[in-house]
Amino acid sequence: MSQYFIDVILPVPIQKTFTYSINKSEANFIKKGMRVAVSFGKNKIYTALVFAIHNTPPTVYEAKEIYQILDQHPIVNELQLQHWQWISDYYMCSLGEVYRAALPAAFLLESETVIYKHKNFKDEDTLTDDEFLIFEALQHQSHLTIQQVVDILEKKKVFRVIDELLKKSAIYVEEKIYETYKPKLVKYVKLNSAYHKDEALQELLKTVSRAQKQKEVILSYFQLKASKKPIKAKDLQAQSNASSAVLKALVDKNIFEFYYLQTDRIQYQGNTKSLKALTTFQEEAFATIKESFQQKDVTLLHGVTGSGKTEVYVKLIQEVIDMGKQILFLLPEIALTTQIISRLQNYFGNYISVFHSKYSIHERVEVWNNLLANKPKAQIILGTRSAVFLPFSNLGLIIIDEEHETSYKQFKPSPRYNARDAAIVLGGMQKAKTLLGSATPSVESYFNATQQKYGFATLTRRFGGVQLPKIELIDIKEKHRKKLMTNHFSDTMLQLINEALLEKEQVILFQNRRGFSPVVECTTCGTSPQCPNCDVSLTYHKFKKELKCHYCNYQRAMVNTCNACGSNTIDTKGFGTEQIESELNELFPDYTIGRMDLDTTRGKYGYQKIIEAFEAQEIDILVGTQMLSKGLDFKNVSLVGVLNADTLLNFPDFRAHERAYQLMVQVSGRAGRVKKQGKVAIQTYNPYHTILQQVSTTNYIEMYQQQLQDRWQYHYPPYYRLIKITLKHRNYITVTTGVDWLAKALQNVFKENALGPSEPSISRIRNQYLKNMVIKIEPKQSLEKTKTELKKIRNTFQAIKEFKSIQFIIDVDAY
Repeated sequence: MSQYFIDVILPVPIQKTFTYSINKSEANFIKKGMRVAVSFGKNKIYTALVFAIHNTPPTVYEAKEIYQILDQHPIVNELQLQHWQWISDYYMCSLGEVYRAALPAAFLLESETVIYKHKNFKDEDTLTDDEFLIFEALQHQSHLTIQQVVDILEKKKVFRVIDELLKKSAIYVEEKIYETYKPKLVKYVKLNSAYHKDEALQELLKTVSRAQKQKEVILSYFQLKASKKPIKAKDLQAQSNASSAVLKALVDKNIFEFYYLQTDRIQYQGNTKSLKALTTFQEEAFATIKESFQQKDVTLLHGVTGSGKTEVYVKLIQEVIDMGKQILFLLPEIALTTQIISRLQNYFGNYISVFHSKYSIHERVEVWNNLLANKPKAQIILGTRSAVFLPFSNLGLIIIDEEHETSYKQFKPSPRYNARDAAIVLGGMQKAKTLLGSATPSVESYFNATQQKYGFATLTRRFGGVQLPKIELIDIKEKHRKKLMTNHFSDTMLQLINEALLEKEQVILFQNRRGFSPVVECTTCGTSPQCPNCDVSLTYHKFKKELKCHYCNYQRAMVNTCNACGSNTIDTKGFGTEQIESELNELFPDYTIGRMDLDTTRGKYGYQKIIEAFEAQEIDILVGTQMLSKGLDFKNVSLVGVLNADTLLNFPDFRAHERAYQLMVQVSGRAGRVKKQGKVAIQTYNPYHTILQQVSTTNYIEMYQQQLQDRWQYHYPPYYRLIKITLKHRNYITVTTGVDWLAKALQNVFKENALGPSEPSISRIRNQYLKNMVIKIEPKQSLEKTKTELKKIRNTFQAIKEFKSIQFIIDVDAY
């Protein structure tokens, strides 16, 4: 008799799949991509994904049976699994980690231990105080969860108490799986079939003639019925101005019946417009893209800020929709989706679905299911980096807007993938075309275009013929010397702000630090309050009067006296967006100041409220961090100010100058997009810095050529690849010993291309000490062989007893 087995992916960071046994009828029903509940570890039940169905039993262990089948149909398709496999192989992580990152949390059901009382247990005298508290609680309710036991005992560690109760046979436990996704149901109302005939209707109206409210509800029902659409219970209540009790009374009398229909939580209500006619320059770019797609799967569109790249995207999307194929539109930040959603919905209405982390679990599950079913409402998917994991089956076009953005790279947790690169591979697997768009392309993408690996198109003119903004560099070292600074503003900056406000125009001010002040210092002894968990100073947030760590979220009240010397001479150093907002309120009391950073955009609609208020010109000056720089389109902004350019330049990273150029050009591009040439003022202590000179002339080619020369000289991408290894441990000596061993092992294999060990600029985060190693991979060196050697070294490292507790993190393309 044949045996049947399935290999499953578990949502845990383990490299291999696991085999479970199934019976013949289960084997006939189960398909690859379905979820099954399986027991793993100490009776914990996980949601596993079926990866293969076969007849080969495992050789090392005996296969357990599955707990239950969770799906009627596969929720992950074959092309998705191939893509996940590529991410797992390329980024050197487990399939389980990709699976956990890819699926909305509502699909990843995990079991909860539920505790029940044994009916026959009578020996209450043998129980300790803690055990009796649990046993007594079970006499008042049918079962308890682990969290309820924690609350009852007011202790975090309760498993020893539960274990003792199990040994005494006072309780028994079961693992229960809870379905977390609930579809949204809308309540509708209909007339009971007994009243469909005219005679019965007349009889009904006589019956309720004395109940005026009920009669009004029935008459309102017939008014709404004229539209020949299903009638919602709440619409009927509104039309008849009746309460839910009146409607329920009619249902109880069997006059009306309630029924429910499933609906999506997000729906577009509104009319669509026809596509705008492209300008001559946009038409040329569109034709070049179409032509390059004949030869190449990937094309880079280099279009200056405000050139109307979105209109070119829209034209391409329309062509793909007409072919009946799906489109993935990737954006680097949730902040950007707000404007793009409204612009695309104006053209495509209900064809668009949005997928990112500010949407609820239920909303994301609905997008997943709609895409799986290939519904028209999910033909265009607009999302941030996690959208590359969705179940596409008929992808025709991928657009990656602002392709240079570092937000496309996932740094933690694993998988540490780059959504831009993963999307290009996805496009190749699905035989779709990929368009990369940016005003400041990454050096790697531009290099690929010059090497003929990608197609290339340009948009060199702004929409409407408006000139690029005039950029002025302000030397604040000289301004300080001449005492021309007011707080953090030079006289030139204040004059430009005043001029813009008098013209009833808006201003954007950029400072890439949130909070009031990054450092609080005692002026007597020089001590700064430090985070107890990380090697960083605490940032002062004035609004909440608290000191906060931006790495582990530790917070405490603002100190009035120095903890070291007791002096009350506490001062702040540096400045963040909150301090700039406060200063502007004093300098411009008659104008409205807004702030856009992580602190003000935490809610689901946080970004939307600020952006809509600024678009409606309810805010005169908007202060913000780098989320302001990414593709936002405001018609009335005439001035952009960068308050301190030097913090962007002086950063220990080989991409610091490239990123500084990109950030400053992008934020400059928010000025003067519609009517007239905008102005940009950049405050700096070093106005003669090469990058700042290149920003002032918007000379991308010069920046690119200089960066390329430096990268070749110092062996960095795009010529060399990088793999970064980070070791983490709570004990400094353990992690230092581990990294010394690892350095010797890597240097034996990779020679001078193994760099380190080194400490990052912040060497302790969340009480974990960090040490880094970097491997450079030469242009002709095999990436596969390098990874194979690295895996061998990692396995040997993790087999050494004293290093087992060290976290070994691999980050491929760590930039």
